[in-house]
Amino acid sequence: MIRLYAILATVVLAVGLGAMWLLTRGVGSNDQFAQCRSSQIAGGSATIGGPFELINGKGETVTDKDVITEPTLVYFGYTFCPDVCPFDMSRNADAVDILAERGQSVTPLFISIDPDRDTPEVVDDYAFNLGGKTIALTGSAEQVKAASQAYKTYYKAHDKGDEFYLVDHSTFTYLVTPEHGFLEFFKRDDTPEQMADKVGCFLDQI
Repeated sequence: MIRLYAILATVVLAVGLGAMWLLTRGVGSNDQFAQCRSSQIAGGSATIGGPFELINGKGETVTDKDVITEPTLVYFGYTFCPDVCPFDMSRNADAVDILAERGQSVTPLFISIDPDRDTPEVVDDYAFNLGGKTIALTGSAEQVKAASQAYKTYYKAHDKGDEFYLVDHSTFTYLVTPEHGFLEFFKRDDTPEQMADKVGCFLDQI
């Protein structure tokens, strides 16, 4: 009898885990992107992203609707960043190039979290040097904070008494579309090819 209970418990556990796997894969749900997702967001994907108001390289105030007009890879960083940001933005640009070769158009978007140094002129040069379709934005301290909070990012500047101060910050890249908002995030160890494949999966479902 004990063995029978053990067998039944094992079956119930297996069925339960199978059901959980199906749910996390989106089977039985209305999630059109279920097959593309590789991460689960606490509270759901709708908790990340949203409206923002920032300043572009020409000194013009723009909103999320002005700059996210097609699938966009959103990254929060700063132009004085010595190694992390240049690598991540170059990686994002490479992924965009791969997607372009496949006939899919995506925009790389850089949002500064160092508004004291990243003036419109500075981010304009930064976007130009990155080339392609890159858009770079800055803003007031309040505007930047609001955008960062919308995307649940973190940043903290070191002692600004040193003109070469660094800024600690999160390093996720977010896939966002005008129609569906936030869809997925990417980590630093994702390669351009991996990003392109994952982004392409989402775009194929739109």
